[in-house]
Amino acid sequence: MTFLNHGFVSSGFLNLSASEAYREAIENNAIILDVRELRLTGYKNFDVPNMIHLPHSTLVENYMTLPTNIPLIVADSVGLRSHEAMVFLQGKGFNNIANLAGGIVDWERDGLPLKKDITEQLDGSCVCQLRPRHRK
Repeated sequence: MTFLNHGFVSSGFLNLSASEAYREAIENNAIILDVRELRLTGYKNFDVPNMIHLPHSTLVENYMTLPTNIPLIVADSVGLRSHEAMVFLQGKGFNNIANLAGGIVDWERDGLPLKKDITEQLDGSCVCQLRPRHRK
């Protein structure tokens, strides 16, 4: 297992901080598995060499496309959907996986590399009213 001596265990799963996850992605070629839904990925994305985007809503139908011989770091916005994905993947035999604690929010807070498309930034007073900020 790649993640030896890193992270903390919570609810039976290994959780990595954003900086630990970044180190694993850069130094050990771990894959960031982003399970955010498409509507949440237009503005900000992880800027790492190895990333797979597989929305949580399609995980059940598509998990078999994931590599089993490369460590996966499951990520989302804040760590909730990624935890659900971890439960599912572990049930399907994936054992070299870790959760990105805090998701892309902590990743950005820690100043780690992001790809941003300003034209996809969302705006609105509540989640139910989000819309692209820079589109007419």
